Amino acid sequence: MKIITCIKQVPASSKVDVDPETGVLIRDGNNVKMNPYDLYALEASFGLKSMFDDAKIIAVTMGPPSAKKVLEEALYMGADEAILLSDRAFAGADVLATSYSLSQLIRKIGEYDIVICGKQTTDGDTAQVGPEIAEFLQIPHVPYVTEIILINKDSMTVNSSFDEHEEVNEIFFPCLLTIEKGNLVPRLPSFVRRRAMNDYKINTITLNDLLDKDINNYGLNGSPTQVEEIFPPEKRTDSILIEGSKSDLANGLINILKENKYV
Repeated sequence: MKIITCIKQVPASSKVDVDPETGVLIRDGNNVKMNPYDLYALEASFGLKSMFDDAKIIAVTMGPPSAKKVLEEALYMGADEAILLSDRAFAGADVLATSYSLSQLIRKIGEYDIVICGKQTTDGDTAQVGPEIAEFLQIPHVPYVTEIILINKDSMTVNSSFDEHEEVNEIFFPCLLTIEKGNLVPRLPSFVRRRAMNDYKINTITLNDLLDKDINNYGLNGSPTQVEEIFPPEKRTDSILIEGSKSDLANGLINILKENKYV
């Protein structure tokens, strides 16, 4: 069984810089970490691998060269291979262009059984990339998977948790899952694996390596949505003191809310 696990490098805090011209986050490799939901995707992948003697996990990510750090983390946790999709042509991609780029990478990799993604990323929170990858690959997909119940030769049965209900679905290979936390507890990177993979070279794939080399389908060129404006929230410590009776306090608070158009 071949499992492709998509991961991403995201800002490690809310303090990030924004390019004033393009409106996209500046990713310089500092103050970054693996997307937390991708840790659950990796753990789900390791669980699947333990069920098959010949299973292989390929961790993939799209980003600048510094994104190799999260791929190294995935390797030290238990992934067998790692691939970085990196090219200046991919910069500024929205969810659609990102999904298309990753789908092209997966087509480049070749045959696979399962693609696994975290349910969403903490820097975008759209939860769209996984399902859109599946649509570009024309394979079935199930989101918000909390448990893999059963695996057969040609399919698997999974439980998904939505806001107001749960679903149990059978899905046939090849397929894509996005993983919710569930009962998964991500493992830590192994020092033994780190030493064993000290000489491992992460493969970098560029636009010229993909089947579709049309630059208009990637990055800002291939993004139908554009950020009009993005800025860090202004930090303020202003305060207003309201004194008087309970009625005075209530009326004063209501007036402030009305003035600021909250009510």
